[in-house]
This record gives sequence, C-alpha cells and structure tokens, in this order.
Amino acid sequence: VQLQASGGGLVQAGGSLRLSCAASGRTFSSHHMGWFRQAPGKEREFVGGISWSGSSTYYADSVKGRFTISRDNAKNTVYLQMNFLKPEDTAVYYCAASNVRWTTMYLTTRADFGSWGQGTQVTVSS
Repeated sequence: VQLQASGGGLVQAGGSLRLSCAASGRTFSSHHMGWFRQAPGKEREFVGGISWSGSSTYYADSVKGRFTISRDNAKNTVYLQMNFLKPEDTAVYYCAASNVRWTTMYLTTRADFGSWGQGTQVTVSS
C-alpha cells in the first residue's frame, strides 16, 4: 500500500483541520489505518487508528474527544478530522497502514504499521 497524506496547514488555536490520506493498491480495505505525529525534537507518537472495516476507532488520550478518524474504502482514503486544535498539536502528521490484514486487534505502535505516507505539517498558532 502506498500512501499520500494531505490537508495540513496553519490554523489558530481552537480551529479545525481535516487531513486526508489517499492509498493506492488493492488491499487498502483490509488494513488497519493509523495516524501518528512527530513534533520537533520528539518521538513519533500514536494519534489514533481505525479498523479495516471502519467499525472501530481508538485514540490517544491527548486527542480523544477532539479528533475523529474515518475511512472510505470505496475511495481508498482515510481521514483525520481535528477540532479544537491546540498549539501542542503542532507536528508533522503521518498516516500508516498496518502490517497485518483483517486483524481485530487495536494497533498503536510504529512496529504495527509497515507502510507510511510522507507526512503533512500541521501548525497551530496560539
């Protein structure tokens, strides 16, 4: 699976952005998808994930209630809706596809994901 993330930009605190991640390949609909982010000088961290069917989503505590992940398997695209953005959300955001297919497990570590997009910058000003 090849991934292309887009939708980043500059937004004021309290604002919203929606990131998209377009996938190529025939197996997209069988992979868990995840979003990660990496701020300058910090490790890449898990933001949230969505099951292959889209029926389950799960989030890091830092974004729970503000961010929503969804997917459209017909369009081979996964989305990250980010609301009530904070300056500490500033980072490069990456989408990723799971190594395994058809799993029902929640996947939250970098090692669980084998295909990565190029990243899109999100900057939240105070």
